Amino acid sequence: MPSVAGGAEHAAPVVAPPVVPAVRRGEQVQAAAAVLRDAGARPSRATLGLPSEQSGQERREVHRQAWLPVEAAVGVILRRDPVELTADWWHSFRDVLPNPYEVYIGLEAGATSIRNFEPIVVPGLLQTEEYARQTFRNGPRELDRDDIERRVQVRMERQRVLAREDRPRLWAVLDEAVIRRVVGGPEVMREQLRHLIDCAEQGKTTLQVVPFGAGAHAGTTGPFAILDFPETTDPDVVYVETLAGDIYLEASPDVDRYTLAFARLLAAALHPDDSLRLVQQVVGTMT
Repeated sequence: MPSVAGGAEHAAPVVAPPVVPAVRRGEQVQAAAAVLRDAGARPSRATLGLPSEQSGQERREVHRQAWLPVEAAVGVILRRDPVELTADWWHSFRDVLPNPYEVYIGLEAGATSIRNFEPIVVPGLLQTEEYARQTFRNGPRELDRDDIERRVQVRMERQRVLAREDRPRLWAVLDEAVIRRVVGGPEVMREQLRHLIDCAEQGKTTLQVVPFGAGAHAGTTGPFAILDFPETTDPDVVYVETLAGDIYLEASPDVDRYTLAFARLLAAALHPDDSLRLVQQVVGTMT
């Protein structure tokens, strides 16, 4: 994923059924969304008069009509206030953000909890600035310096969600390879590992490491994130990032599959206290 919640800033637009409401009044609603988009505002489902649920057929129809870019641009995702419209910081980064990633930022901002598994790199919400810069500089896409810096800005801005009073709970499970892979050199990595420890000690962030000794585990297929929301009408969403683009899953069987995988990863992982001790030990090896 590049990193699921970490590397999506440079993913290509794609494929799977996005988490968007049904659009039976297509042109009328699209026109309203376009006005709001141009105003730099984010409407709610209620604001646009959209139903909270949709059938699989409706969702496929939405996808075929290429609604994802429209919905993503205005962030019509899971808005809590049914009337108020607020500007979203990520609008100023549209030049470097693929539309599906705008969807993820909107979802992340509205989530009450985020469960994230990463096998290769530190989750984006927990990366230091220099670590993030190195992941872009050496990632799968060739980026010029300005694009790298813009993407780093996006990642740092994303992290402000963890500073909110109503911040989401973050539960990050990492493969041991994440904390041992030296990204950007020993100094950068030491700073990153210390940052992980600091974040985990501040509360509402739980960090667990799946040790090498666990062998094969439930995360061998790659990184993913599960986002939970406060409203019963808003289904949990699984976000999977691939080189081909971003995939959003909300069908119960899919969510259940990833929920079980995350539970199995927790069973294979070290206790949070033991995980932090391991991270601290690895800091000592970065010379």
